[in-house]
Amino acid sequence: MINELLLFLDDSPTPFHATNNLAALLEAAGFTHWSGEQDDGRYYETRNDSSIIAWQSAARAPNQGFRMVGAHTDSPCLHVKPNGVIKKHGYLQLGVEVYGAVLQHPWFDRDLALAGRISGPGKKGQIASELINIQRPLGMIPSLAIHLNREANKKNVVNAQEHLPVLLARDDDQESVADILLQLIDTKLSKVSDFELSFYDHQSSSLAGLSQSFITSARLDNLLSCFLGASALTSSKPEQPAILVCTDHEEVGSASTSGAAGTFLASTLRHLTGDQNTSDAIMQKSMLVSADNAHALHPNYPNKHDENHGPIINAGPVIKINANQRYASNSETSAAFRAICAKANVPVQTFVTRADMACGSTIGPITATKLGVPTVDVGIPQLAMHSIRETAGVKDCEYMLKALIAFYNS
Repeated sequence: MINELLLFLDDSPTPFHATNNLAALLEAAGFTHWSGEQDDGRYYETRNDSSIIAWQSAARAPNQGFRMVGAHTDSPCLHVKPNGVIKKHGYLQLGVEVYGAVLQHPWFDRDLALAGRISGPGKKGQIASELINIQRPLGMIPSLAIHLNREANKKNVVNAQEHLPVLLARDDDQESVADILLQLIDTKLSKVSDFELSFYDHQSSSLAGLSQSFITSARLDNLLSCFLGASALTSSKPEQPAILVCTDHEEVGSASTSGAAGTFLASTLRHLTGDQNTSDAIMQKSMLVSADNAHALHPNYPNKHDENHGPIINAGPVIKINANQRYASNSETSAAFRAICAKANVPVQTFVTRADMACGSTIGPITATKLGVPTVDVGIPQLAMHSIRETAGVKDCEYMLKALIAFYNS
């Protein structure tokens, strides 16, 4: 499973690619793209090419409710601006817009590749889209030498507008992003009219540590949960009413057509259940595991955690709790998840943010609010969240997969 996970991480540099790869994983297990008619088999549907919902045995849901796992396909990154070409001092650069709460310093001095979706007229004139992935070091963001900034190790503020443009070339006559793309890719579009592109770390994911017990990779938050959720669903009993939902734009608030605050899941449920009243009744019999990674205790910064709630890597999945409802866990849903983990012989940890620090959030409270479904927020503990390269545990992936399979089959 771990090798397949590493391949999935490497092949999913954007939410578009992650969704496409999740669909392939589901199809290999017998799921079919939903045509809008069939309901009671194993199906999936996508929205905006960047979010996906998969389900099975919907006809049994009125009696049993759905077991639901939710995650998100997006990660903090650097998006290319529409008119991104910058020419100055003899260099060609691309201007970028920061997407989400990016930890900016680690993006410097990395080999950056480029991927995303391009759109434009097809051969018959209709608007079409294609996914692209330029899998080579295309650019970099060089640091300023310490000789020119003697205070770099004491204070080094990054100005996103001035310091993050990506260096592509010395002299070059390209005038637009489309010109640059056509130099690098083959496309069936008659022209590239628009695009949604982001830079990513060209370095592959890997196993690290003395005993290779760590996973280091980009986008662990939250592609780990997407892959493990899909793997658990495909490994669950087909007769169990179950749903996997992986939505885009969580890192910027989920407010979009393809985000958790949009209508994608609610409208799918209404179709599967027949009407709003039936859907509401089924939700009360259902449960959602909102799976999004948790902050592991950092050995160099232990005072950033409550001393009784510092999860450790490779010690099991984490139940995330917040009294102010930044997480949707409550005593009943937490107890239910603990019982499922105990039955699967999976250890469980707990995370609560320090009382003097702000707490992040997930799709859990959003989905619970929109659907009224009992929800527990859980996640694999990780280090360096929102960095260009993050760290998690191999054993925790195995633990979480066992827990999610047990949850789907409960």
